[in-house]
Amino acid sequence: MTFAPERYASRRDTLLFVVCLLLSIVARILPSHWGVAVASVFRDTLLSPLIALQYQAQVIKTSRARYDLETTQRDSLTLALDSLAPLRFENRELRALLGLRARLPVGHVAVEILHQAGPGEALLTLSAGRAQGIRSLQPVISTDGLVGVVTSPVDARTSVMMVWAHPDFRASAMTEDGAIYGIVAPSGMAGPDQMLMELSGVPYREHIPEGTAVYTSGLGGVYPRGIPVGRVIGVGPEGEGWSRTYIVRPAVQPASVSHVIVLTGESADLRATFRAPTP
Repeated sequence: MTFAPERYASRRDTLLFVVCLLLSIVARILPSHWGVAVASVFRDTLLSPLIALQYQAQVIKTSRARYDLETTQRDSLTLALDSLAPLRFENRELRALLGLRARLPVGHVAVEILHQAGPGEALLTLSAGRAQGIRSLQPVISTDGLVGVVTSPVDARTSVMMVWAHPDFRASAMTEDGAIYGIVAPSGMAGPDQMLMELSGVPYREHIPEGTAVYTSGLGGVYPRGIPVGRVIGVGPEGEGWSRTYIVRPAVQPASVSHVIVLTGESADLRATFRAPTP
């Protein structure tokens, strides 16, 4: 008695098999248009839920493929836009550099900084050396003003620049009208990527208003007269009652430039050169 259900199930499966076999034989011998009609009836009745599920699965698959394609295109566009901004900045920098070169009245060489400077980096490698006429103690400028000076030794194809943020950097400077003189040197940080300068040695009786432009004075024989250094933004500590120190926001942050000009010719007053509008 315990095996009866299994026996009945086996008989039922056999019966179903026989029925399906007979139906298949009948379907084979029926005319084709009858088969199409029967198939249509089955699709509209018994198979309609399965067909609906298949259709939904195909729609989901197509939507997923379209979503993946749009996501890929969007990511590619984002990467392209991210790389386009630095290229535009470099293009503007090069155009401005070409405009400055056309106005410079002294000999010069345009060079590239071989790696991007960090805020605290004070020695940078340039892509020109003795073969291009680069020598030590030649000033280095950008379109906005003073960047640094070439240091020794100078190789045949490369050279090293000491930027104004170096602790040993000093330059004689003056106000734009040439009435007040002092010495500029690095001062400290105004933020994560912003460094300041100081103009020291200014006579105590002299007063420099905020916003006054500071230029190299030409004294000392290294930096020509008239290279922009920065603008006064405040008063620093006094030098024992005999002199004043002013805080200067530099015209150039070395970390923001990738191409510079090394001045190789005779000294000249460059104030008019930098005041000229940049194309």
